[in-house]
Order: sequence, then C-alpha cells, then structure tokens
Amino acid sequence: MSKDQTILFHSTIFGPIHSRRLGVSLGVNLMPSDGKVCSFDCVYCEAGYNSQGAGKSGLPSREKVREDLEKKLSEMHANGEPLDVITFSGNGEPTLHPDFEGVIDDTLALRDRYYPEAKVSVLTNSTRIFDPAVARALKRVDNNILKLDSAIDPTMRLIDQPQSKEFTVERLVEALKQFEGTGIIQTMLLRGEHNGKRIDNTTPEEIAALIEAYRAINPAEVMLYSLDRSTPEERLEKVGKDELTEIAEKVRAAGINVMSF
Repeated sequence: MSKDQTILFHSTIFGPIHSRRLGVSLGVNLMPSDGKVCSFDCVYCEAGYNSQGAGKSGLPSREKVREDLEKKLSEMHANGEPLDVITFSGNGEPTLHPDFEGVIDDTLALRDRYYPEAKVSVLTNSTRIFDPAVARALKRVDNNILKLDSAIDPTMRLIDQPQSKEFTVERLVEALKQFEGTGIIQTMLLRGEHNGKRIDNTTPEEIAALIEAYRAINPAEVMLYSLDRSTPEERLEKVGKDELTEIAEKVRAAGINVMSF
C-alpha cells in the first residue's frame, strides 16, 4: 500500500538544516524545484515516487547553481553563521544533472572562498558512477556517499526500483571498487511490504551478502541507518537502534569501518 507524498525542496539552495549524519548542512538541489527526477524509485524516499512527475521548472543551470550558492554562502559568512557541510541531495539523483562535474568544480571553489573548513558531500544512488565525468567529480568531493541497500538483486530491485533493467548488484559492486579507500557506502536497513512482496534486508543472508560486498569495495566507511521520515510506502518498518548496533558490530567484526544512525 502506498500513499501520495510530495516533500520537495522548492529551491536550488535550501537550509541550512541539521543532518544527523553530517552536522550543519546547506543543501543543493540540482533537480526541478516542482517535481522529482531520479534513476531509482525507492520505496522509502521522502520525496515520494517518480510518478508525481518532473514538474515544469526544469533543471537549474550550472550558472544559476553557482550564483545562488555564492549568494547564500556570502550571506551566511557575513552573519557569522556556522557551516559543516554543503550537501548535494534534493528532489532526485544529483548526478543526473548534465553539468554535474562543472557544478562540483564551482562548489569546491566557493567552499574554499567562504568556508574552507566545510566539507562537500554528495548523496548518490550510485547509478551514474559508470560515467567517467561523474566518477571524476565524486572523487574530488570530501564525502562521496554511495548507496548500496542490498547485495542481493531481487531485494535491491524491490527496495530501490532502478529504472534500468541492466542495473545489477554485480555491476554496481564492480564499479564501486574505483572509490576504494575513499567512498562512503550508505545502506538503508528496513523491513516491510511493497506490492504484496515482503521486504527485509536485515536477514542473516542479506547481512552476509552486504559484508561480502563491503569487503570487495573496501570503502573508507559504511553508514548503516533506518527510517527517520515519512515514506511513500506505508507498510515499512524502522529497524531499531539496538538492532542497528548489533548489525554494525557484525560488519565491524569483518574489519570494516562502520557507523550506525
């Protein structure tokens, strides 16, 4: 069972907000301000399903992103406001922007000018890391946060609902190896039901497969988390803090640096 849900960011720059993972975060939305564009259609996405449409505003230009970001950073700096991180997320997958690499170049330059101690983070679903330009840009940011919700194809497809039929865990894990030692893998753990099918990526089989994938990828860190906001699919269950900690300990025992939220 699903519900209509549209929690969108109606501007290119939003916040700052307090992120439970990243601190004081200024958001950058490279997708439309009145719709959603994504290469996944995750059952837990706070922005809702892709069926709501892409809206009419279109993608902001590289120039608009740079101008809007500089205006906000300049204002914050003049007011003495703190900033821990500039985070690319928003209404869909940021790496789908055709000038993503250029936008990252601009953002790093502006960060260095106004808040040199702040980090630049990208939350990506990993579907575009096969593109050399996207991969180059992700290798330059401070926090390259890459999604891997399951290392078992049917579960991944049920949770993330990738738009491409060619997208597989095997291809993804192989591509994620290019970020060895620097990438941050983010895994949403949850249980529930979608379209009459049971979802559970916390079973021993699922966790074992994830650990095997983490070992192959060798990331700088793994982030395990669970539901914290409303989701378009109503029949989803949050994994509790104690259980997250137990799973994190299993991952840590495999020699992998891990945090749970």
